[in-house]
Amino acid sequence: MENPETLGIEVVCPEGGLAAPCCPHGPTLLFEKGRGGRRFYACSACRDRKDCSFFQWEDEKVSEARLRAREEVNRLKQQEYRNRFEELASVLRHEKKFCDDCQMLLLPAEHGAHSAHRTTAVTAAQLRRPSLLLRPLDNKKSNAQYLFTDRSANFLLDSLASLGYTKVLCVGTPRLQELIKLQKSGSMKSLLLDIDLRYAQFYSQNEFCHYNMFNHHFFGGEASSAVLKSFLKEVGEEKVVMVADPPFGGLVKPLANSFSLISQTWKDQQDSEDGPTEMPIIWIFPYFFEPRILECLPSLSMLDYQVPAGLRNHVSGLVF
Repeated sequence: MENPETLGIEVVCPEGGLAAPCCPHGPTLLFEKGRGGRRFYACSACRDRKDCSFFQWEDEKVSEARLRAREEVNRLKQQEYRNRFEELASVLRHEKKFCDDCQMLLLPAEHGAHSAHRTTAVTAAQLRRPSLLLRPLDNKKSNAQYLFTDRSANFLLDSLASLGYTKVLCVGTPRLQELIKLQKSGSMKSLLLDIDLRYAQFYSQNEFCHYNMFNHHFFGGEASSAVLKSFLKEVGEEKVVMVADPPFGGLVKPLANSFSLISQTWKDQQDSEDGPTEMPIIWIFPYFFEPRILECLPSLSMLDYQVPAGLRNHVSGLVF
């Protein structure tokens, strides 16, 4: 499916809180082509049916067996990566290898099976910079990754620190997470929410949550939601800010809805009602989406900053 907004297709909020059917990327979105057109569910993260073939008419009936099969696929994948992280933690440093072909860290027992692949030993320094080890995803119609340069990420961190923020919720910003964790002072904490499950090999469940920002779906279920709630709670002098860098061309309406839900979760965790009513947000997105963003989140305003991110053209950031 091409970009829905260019084809006159709108995202529709289901009435009565009806649960949407799920694809491998979590709950789907409900679309409507033209006013009064027939509605259908499609993947929230992929705009091309080649990447995710899910399609279901709104009034189509699906068997319980088919629904359970979809949920089981997602559950097993999550468990596999959780187990892998725990096993890798006990592997001796000199036994750790990375398979560039499979984009995964290898357990000692797996070395033989990957002998014909491009593998290399990994150092402790490389394990702390997974975004340099992993190949960026490059599908422009789903999860294309255009990572911050270290210069851009450090500028953001310095700016946030000067404003007194001590916790950074990194939504789709893995390089920002890395640089925060590399700080020797340890004065700033971070939590990464990202749809790229490969990062689960490098971070614990309290550092990384597999998350789809287009439908506010936590693949780890309630356990991951609890991690977010705990992180968003401000104690004493703590101050939380969210930095989000969605894929280029992503649908603004679903993103704004997810960010609003995160903001509401942040508000619910605070003990005092005297502070800000909305969570501070930095949303980095192409400047020409400004009207759509302000339509959904009028409290945001566009800054004059441009953030070069790797190979990406400069874009202007929107910040509350």
